[in-house]
Amino acid sequence: MRVVLALGSNLGRRMDNLQGALDALFDAPGLTFVAVSPVYETDPVGGPDQGPYLNAVVVAESMLDARTLLERAQGVENAFGRVRLVRNGPRTLDVDLIMVNGIVSNDPELTLPHPRAHERAFVLVPWSRADPDATIPGHGAVADLLAGLDQTGVRPREDLSLEPPA
Repeated sequence: MRVVLALGSNLGRRMDNLQGALDALFDAPGLTFVAVSPVYETDPVGGPDQGPYLNAVVVAESMLDARTLLERAQGVENAFGRVRLVRNGPRTLDVDLIMVNGIVSNDPELTLPHPRAHERAFVLVPWSRADPDATIPGHGAVADLLAGLDQTGVRPREDLSLEPPA
């Protein structure tokens, strides 16, 4: 199954948090690395006043079910000190499960595809670089969705890059 995860950090050593998350996600069996996007610095969307994020998107193949993938993502967040005090507040690490093999789920604990991915340039820009032919079930091609979004708050960080997991 094709899996797409979005990584973000705006607290602490942001780049170390993203690299650590990427490494931790693939440290246990069940995920096979396919691609990782370039790193982008992005303006925060919603929530309180806070600093900019570093964001990237990871594409993988997996035989794990969506709930197990969610648990792994949340476990990685917790390992990096993620605290959920304020909705859309600053965080050391955010690992969002964006899509799992085209599965559509309206479960409040695991909505797939991610309910706002199709309207967030900070997800779609890096995703389009990691997988140019990507589509979001029920919304269409990522490239087409991007054409209708303001991308000014998403800036490439050509001086930064994530290393694929070992």
